Amino acid sequence: MVDQSAEPPASDSDGSSAPAPPVEPLKLPTFEEMKAQDVFNNCAVKSIVSCVMGGGMGIFMGLLFGALDNPLNPDQMTVRQHFTHAAKQMGSKSLHMAKAFAVMGAIYSGTECIIEKARARHDMTNTMVAGCVTGGSLSAKAGPKAACVGCAGFAAFSVVVEKLFDRAA
Repeated sequence: MVDQSAEPPASDSDGSSAPAPPVEPLKLPTFEEMKAQDVFNNCAVKSIVSCVMGGGMGIFMGLLFGALDNPLNPDQMTVRQHFTHAAKQMGSKSLHMAKAFAVMGAIYSGTECIIEKARARHDMTNTMVAGCVTGGSLSAKAGPKAACVGCAGFAAFSVVVEKLFDRAA
């Protein structure tokens, strides 16, 4: 009987055998790397980082949308008045949007992290529940119907964004 466990070496198109690529040794993380991972896996740290990044995103969005605001009577304004009006609008919109995005980022990130640690898995359910909690809590002042709509809307938005990022990865 012929031994089929020994296969001939792989060959190129010209018939010569190609050397096997070198195997990289496994590199274990250092103590400092493991400590840094532990710090960044903390839910409070994730929430604070998301809060700061959300605030930065809100400032950028406020500057963008504040610059697009037109004054009520632009024909009667000088260039200096246009400039001061635009600067005031950009500042107020930036502050408002920075607060909103910071709170939104902190709530969403903290909720998702807590749910993920409690369930011990990373899946779409965590994203959906965190989106629902965030949307519901941000719109709760407007009443229970608004909280339900906010919950459903933000949960759907979170799932769509998660699906988009999963496909790109």
